[in-house]
Amino acid sequence: MTMQGESQPTILPMGGLSHVRGETSIPLSEQTVPELLAQTVARFAQRDAVTFREQGVRWTWQQFAEAIDALAAGLHALGLVRGDRVGIWSPNRVEWVVTQFATARLGLVLVNINPAYRLSELEYALNKVGVKAIVAAEAFKTSRYLEMLQALAPELATSEPGALQAARLPSLRWVIRMGEGETPGMIRYDDVVARGAGVARATLDAITAQLDRNDPINVQFTSGTTGAPKGATLTHRNIVNNARFIAMAMRFTEQDKLCIPVPFYHCFGMVLAVLACVSTGAAMVFPGEAFEPEATMQAVSEERCTALHGVPTMFIAQLDHPRFGDYDFSSLRTGIMAGSPCPIETMKRVVSQMHMSEVTIAYGMTETSPVSFQSSTTDPLDKRTATVGRIQPHLEVKLVDATGATVPVGEKGELCTRGYSVMLGYWDDDARTAETIRDGWMHTGDLATIDEEGYCNIVGRVKDMLIRGGENIYPREIEEFLFRHPKVQAVQVFGVPDQKYGEEVCAWIVLKPGESATEEEIREFCRNQIAHYKIPRYIRFVNEMPLTVTGKVQKFVMRDQMVRDLNLSESKTA
Repeated sequence: MTMQGESQPTILPMGGLSHVRGETSIPLSEQTVPELLAQTVARFAQRDAVTFREQGVRWTWQQFAEAIDALAAGLHALGLVRGDRVGIWSPNRVEWVVTQFATARLGLVLVNINPAYRLSELEYALNKVGVKAIVAAEAFKTSRYLEMLQALAPELATSEPGALQAARLPSLRWVIRMGEGETPGMIRYDDVVARGAGVARATLDAITAQLDRNDPINVQFTSGTTGAPKGATLTHRNIVNNARFIAMAMRFTEQDKLCIPVPFYHCFGMVLAVLACVSTGAAMVFPGEAFEPEATMQAVSEERCTALHGVPTMFIAQLDHPRFGDYDFSSLRTGIMAGSPCPIETMKRVVSQMHMSEVTIAYGMTETSPVSFQSSTTDPLDKRTATVGRIQPHLEVKLVDATGATVPVGEKGELCTRGYSVMLGYWDDDARTAETIRDGWMHTGDLATIDEEGYCNIVGRVKDMLIRGGENIYPREIEEFLFRHPKVQAVQVFGVPDQKYGEEVCAWIVLKPGESATEEEIREFCRNQIAHYKIPRYIRFVNEMPLTVTGKVQKFVMRDQMVRDLNLSESKTA
């Protein structure tokens, strides 16, 4: 099999336009998720599969498969059938991954609930997709999951498990709680497993054999700055194939061991990490329930991991940690930095200081399962630091202008993706699906360029672009320049309202530990280096950026705060 990253045909932009198609020499898989897992278990039964350091769990592939079948049998015994929606609401725990594959074994649709959700978001998500059962942790940090479920469904107090009739959650019947405690109206995770003791393996096999690769298997909620969350609905075929090609780009084999500090509820953890390992037999190492820089470094060092995933903020937190020098990264080879724009300087430090000479960059979105572009392990460093690589196999991408016309090579346009990876649609939301998927093309809202070799560079969001006095300004360009300043650890650039110019440039900056700087010092660094209209008018030094659980920066939060603090008018006269 030809591995992406080795010599392979690459289709370059067509006719001088920003339009590329991935190579097709490796056929698409037509396996379901449980079929993919069964194949790996058969090949590597006694090799290490999963290690949850915080929970003290170490399983081979055979043991992992047995745990999955035990829970699947229990879910079957509860009366859950193909197509039923099962929510999972928990930080990174072994129960999450077992639930991921146990639901797939039965054709149940796994609904990923963001661990940061509060009452209104939880109520919306559960009702939007009609969740019949939810597997929930008791609590994590300030989120008390079971208490929130009790608040939404006070009927639990007098209900028998499985017989819930809640006014605000009309579809929900089962609340499956992790841990040893007892809660009225809920059933313990271990007791679900016990109920499945009498279900034969042959029964599970018969159900799995009836599944279709095009069945919906997963709903992941995506949310922007406005509007209710949208439930991106993914199939077996979507995520199985995306995981395979992601693993190929990193040249993964059963000899690899991936450290996974990214959250499961997001595609990064579920597909780029867990399913990518399942597709190859690579071992999974989970440092803890949520990202902690030292726990991650310790896991890499002690488990001798060969790969590490993370968003840029995670890598920065490790590189700048006071104990970074205490840990051994010499076993590392590859991994993925993704989830938000990757600063070039950070990428260079990861390569040089963390031994990740074959680190790759990946780009995509939940609605495309998620990865559309990925750099290979053999791409030149400048291409791996300045681009998100080339198009993945069996996908097609074009960049379009406001009229829908494909732009020439090198020009900015909105990135549109077509192929096996595009979601079925947003669950029960035909209108928003039709807005986003047109003629099979997923309109991402991301601005990008594609060069003559087919490498893609993400330059911002269509909605992020700001216009100052008629000049189009792309925040990513200014951010990359400011990252060159020796005192700057992190920077985000965005637009704020201005009566004269329509918008002005604002920068939030996190300085490296022990450093201090002034606004004028930053502006002086910019003078004669970038155009005058790109130099930030407003500069704020902060200790941290507002982030989502997955490490994505929330620019709208910064913008709203600046509008309040500076008493800026939202009206634009220019």
